Amino acid sequence: MLLLRAARQGAAVLVGGYARTAEGQSLVESGWCTELAAEQRVRRRAWPQLEVTDGSVDGAAPVRLPQQAFRAIRASEGSVLIQVPRRGYRDVLVCQTCREPARCAACQGPLGQPSASAPVACRWCGREASPWQCPHCRGTTLRSPVVGALRTAEEFARAFPDREVVTSGGATVLDDLPAGRRIVLSTPGAEPHVEGGYDAVILLDTWLMLGREDVRVDEESHRRWFNALALARPGGRAVAIGDPQTLQALVRADPAGFAARELASRTETHLPPAARLVTVDGPDDVLAELTLRAWTPHTEVLGPVPVDQRSPDAGQRLILRAPRREGAALAGDLASVAAERSAAKLPGLRVQVDPPTF
Repeated sequence: MLLLRAARQGAAVLVGGYARTAEGQSLVESGWCTELAAEQRVRRRAWPQLEVTDGSVDGAAPVRLPQQAFRAIRASEGSVLIQVPRRGYRDVLVCQTCREPARCAACQGPLGQPSASAPVACRWCGREASPWQCPHCRGTTLRSPVVGALRTAEEFARAFPDREVVTSGGATVLDDLPAGRRIVLSTPGAEPHVEGGYDAVILLDTWLMLGREDVRVDEESHRRWFNALALARPGGRAVAIGDPQTLQALVRADPAGFAARELASRTETHLPPAARLVTVDGPDDVLAELTLRAWTPHTEVLGPVPVDQRSPDAGQRLILRAPRREGAALAGDLASVAAERSAAKLPGLRVQVDPPTF
């Protein structure tokens, strides 16, 4: 919308950020806009010295809180930022013995523990599950494969009793903090600014942020990581726990290089912004008719498929994919469909062009 308004009014547009999207890179490569970026050596000098580890030592199994993270905290004299993908305490529980998800005996909902003092209970019906026994192996011990920021804060508070530990995220988001010897645990996007910048930034559980089923998951994850690392003071330190190959753009302080690779991947797979993609949600019979409709010459019709594989009642989804040059014509065809249904007093369809997630 910003670009359309600028083009109609003949106004200039300045877009800035610590990261770059595939759409932004497309504008640069097409010549529509001009890149304004500092030289690589200047960026590296202002960027924190980043160490990437998978959490393993001497071939042993990876650990969630490796020694590199603890060394970075001990070496810091000021504030340390720790980014944790999830806010809760123990939102997901599995059997310690067989690793099967822990379910409520009454409604089969997932079990969780909101705080250290709270009992293990069902997240659907609220029924307590103590004592609990695994129906698969008869085990009685639970573990959490995904640890939230609140539980992680407890672990760091025990490891560093001489430092203040604060959390930011969910309903409690901190905007600014004074300089001081503290550990700040934050969910992505809720990182508070600290006067003078953080001495160290630690990115935990990067694999968890990449685990979502979304076309833009790599782009969105890198945006959040770049934003967190940018809060470090010049010359500060940083540690990222994850796959070293996946996180190379962070090491090189190279958001433009990552965006170029992401755009090339989207172009190869015919995804936005290289192509136009439309999702149409509606009843089965209506979508079946739309699959037979004449669209633009090179439009691909994919589906229909369930909107949510876990919920059959959520409805069906049709996906239309067309070259970028046919995007306006495809939008016009969809507008005609909407007008026809409106004239016939039929329920509308949910149509999204280039949806941010699907």
